[in-house]
Amino acid sequence: METKKMSVPNISCGHCVMAIKRELGEIKGISKVEGDPQRKEITVTWDAPASLEKIKSTLRTINYPVAD
Repeated sequence: METKKMSVPNISCGHCVMAIKRELGEIKGISKVEGDPQRKEITVTWDAPASLEKIKSTLRTINYPVAD
């Protein structure tokens, strides 16, 4: 199991976090998604077949790209 905290500058409110939770929750293997709109961060916990690249790709697709 892997857990990663990521900076997502496009997060502005709780609705953004809910949208991210909904979309990432559809990826097989993701077990937990938490977000903090004030810090503009999300924390994702997953197992295979989910991957960090799949998570980042999904976030880009829904207009919440991860800051490098």
